[in-house]
Amino acid sequence: MSPMLGLLIVWGILTGVLIVLLIYRSTLTMHEDDSIDLHETESQMHKDHVEVLDKMKKITPIVKVLGALSGAMILVIAGLFIYQGLSNTTTLQ
Repeated sequence: MSPMLGLLIVWGILTGVLIVLLIYRSTLTMHEDDSIDLHETESQMHKDHVEVLDKMKKITPIVKVLGALSGAMILVIAGLFIYQGLSNTTTLQ
């Protein structure tokens, strides 16, 4: 297995996990409002809102790290592809 294929497989898995987390994060916030006005009888809604916010706080740093890693890996893969292309060219003499 070539290093390029290994990098592409790792990048694909990493990006797949990132996409799944982004979809999960969007489904969490789909029905949430930025601010809610609650009366004392709606304490369950408040608890649900707090739970969603806690999940978001846990997911956001992971999404940022995976996004940065995915971006860095695709740059490395592109650089390696260009390097291999330039080193395989024949020179005219």
